[in-house]
Order: sequence, then structure tokens, then C-alpha cells
Amino acid sequence: MNLAENNLFEALQTTSALHARTSPLYKLLDACCLDFIKNSAFTSADGEPVPFGPFGNLMMPYQKMGAIDSLDLFGLDELILFSFYHANKDRYKTTVDIGANLGLHSILMAKLGFAVTSYEPDDRHFDWLKGRLEVNGVTGNVTPVKAAVSDTNGQAEFIRVEGNTTGSHLAGAKSNPYGDLTKYMVEVKAASDVFKGAEFAKIDAEGHETVILKAIPADYWQALDAIVEVGTPENAVEIYEYFSGLGVNLFSQKKGWQKADGLEDIPTSYKEGSLFISSKSRMFWG
Repeated sequence: MNLAENNLFEALQTTSALHARTSPLYKLLDACCLDFIKNSAFTSADGEPVPFGPFGNLMMPYQKMGAIDSLDLFGLDELILFSFYHANKDRYKTTVDIGANLGLHSILMAKLGFAVTSYEPDDRHFDWLKGRLEVNGVTGNVTPVKAAVSDTNGQAEFIRVEGNTTGSHLAGAKSNPYGDLTKYMVEVKAASDVFKGAEFAKIDAEGHETVILKAIPADYWQALDAIVEVGTPENAVEIYEYFSGLGVNLFSQKKGWQKADGLEDIPTSYKEGSLFISSKSRMFWG
């Protein structure tokens, strides 16, 4: 698959029903993508431009984040989300990126013309995020906010997991964080403010997603769609029950992005892919 010629992104848009991580196509594409990323200029700390399909040139200087590095941000599950953004470039205009990390999702959404507000509470990650927005020339489309998102405005304790800073989280979001931990207070923004007027959101909140989702006013879902990483089986139950009660639809990567018929269709961790939440009758891939 050649990212520079758009082939991969086009293939992903036309094969959405085969995006479950258990499918043979997923396993084949995963291997191809891993090979491409490991042999690309994304391995350079100098930030060389890499042709990235319909998004044009992308600059993502190599960055270590504990045991994880910036190459891990280009896994097939992420590329699937990028292809979804492109498929909906004329459908969404105002978007929110929760847990923006180094800003990859925000940058790609901005390159499609979305007006993005990016939330990242980690001090280091926020600095890296701002630098990558600048080198990619998207500062006019992205508003970075150094804050976490929760159910209220204020402050909360943040736990940086030094061994894997992509797993850092608000205190209480994960039951047993381990390893070298750094704790400090961060600003938190209320979901009722963050999502007001947004048409789409990517939410990667490291276990805090149920608090955020349940704090979004119910009427927002008439216009808001979201792609969410579900952190635990307990969160999967809570999300399924909550949105079933609202009458809002859940579409699961685990089921080839078809509508979830029961709790068993909801992903219980990143290992089962993402969840799309929408009042729409289906997920649009073109």
C-alpha cells in the first residue's frame, strides 16, 4: 500500500465492514502499514516531510514517550480513523480532539479544513503538540488548550505515567497505575462547554471517557458525532446502557462499524478498536 498515492486511505474507506481487528484484511494491512512507517522519515527527529496521501506532506518528528514512541501513533486503527476524517471532510467543520497527545489527529483534521480545538493536559505533550502544529502550518485551524476534559470546570490531579506517557490520565480514571508516576494538578474543562457547537469529536481520555460522555448535554447529540476509545469492560457497560437510554446509536469497529445490537458488540479496550457514537442511522465512509 502506498500512502503517497492515496491507495491505502481509499482502500480503508471502501472496506469499512472489514475493519474488525480479527479480520484477515486487517491483519494484512496492519503488517503493510507497520513496514511503511518503520521505513519512513517519521523515524527522523529532524521532522522531514512525508507524503501522506490526501493529507499532503506531514511532518511528525520522532519522539520517545517512555516505552512508546511517535511511530506507534500510526497504527492501523489510527489510519482507519484518518480515512474516516477524509471521507467526512465535507460533513464536519467544527471538531474537538480530546487527548490530543502530539497533535497528529488535530493536524490531519486541520489539513482537511476542520476548525479543531485540541485538549492536552500533559505539560510535555502540550509543548510537543504546539511545535508540530507550527511545523505543519496549521496553527490557523487548530486552537490548542492545555487542559483535560471532565464533567466540571476546575482543577484535578493528573498522573503522568513516565514509562508510557500516552497512558497518562486524570486520577481515578485507572484503578491501578504502576511504575514511575508523576502527579500534579491540571486545569479541567467542563464537557458542556467543550462540546458546545461541535459537530465531531475524537475522544481518547484514558479511562475517563464515561465521565465525559455522560456530561455532554443530551441535546448535543442531535448534531454531534464522536469516535471514542473505550478503556475497560466496566466502561463499555456504562456507555452501552447510557446511550441505549438516550436512543443514540453506537457503531462498533469490532462489528465492522455496524450498529451494536447488544453489549457484546461494544469494544472493551483499544485491542478491540473504537466506538462511533451518533444519532445518524449509519456511519458514513464516503
